[in-house]
Amino acid sequence: MQHFSFESAELEGLKVIKSFCADDNRGYLVKDYERDVYLQNGIDAPLQECFYTKSYKGVIRANHFQMVYPQKKLIRVIYGEIYDVVVDLRKNSKTFGEWQGFYLSEQNKTQLYIPEGFSHGYLVLSDISIVSYKCSGKFYSKYDGGIMWDDPDLSIEWPIHLVNEVILGEKDKNLPSFKEFIKLGAF
Repeated sequence: MQHFSFESAELEGLKVIKSFCADDNRGYLVKDYERDVYLQNGIDAPLQECFYTKSYKGVIRANHFQMVYPQKKLIRVIYGEIYDVVVDLRKNSKTFGEWQGFYLSEQNKTQLYIPEGFSHGYLVLSDISIVSYKCSGKFYSKYDGGIMWDDPDLSIEWPIHLVNEVILGEKDKNLPSFKEFIKLGAF
């Protein structure tokens, strides 16, 4: 049995969480959120919405965020494996403009707690992935923003050598650069 564990990541406020997991010859039971346990570990994220994405190998869901009514997020892979990237977009943060990447999978049962003011994106490494997003606030599509996945100033080191091709949605093909985001006003 694995109990919850919480570690601080390099980016201020970002947490890496190992879920509670009980497994045996039948399979496993995972608990990825318990409000009291999270509060005891300094995370106050009253979750309001939960989304799931199903994606195929090579899909990049670019660096997304919600500029108005920003959300705290709890990200976990239900099925498959992804390389998850978080960028600090808080202009007053000592890690502003820095990124950090994590391998998240069904096997390692690792989650990310992403505070407000960060972008989030990922590359799918398995044939199929199902990713859970638990969010502290409502999603408003009109405030949904993002930064191009291959921005030269962010220099994110995506492990694209692990996939045959990169697949982007139309929206992600037309996202602004990090410099354009700064001109629009960071968090």
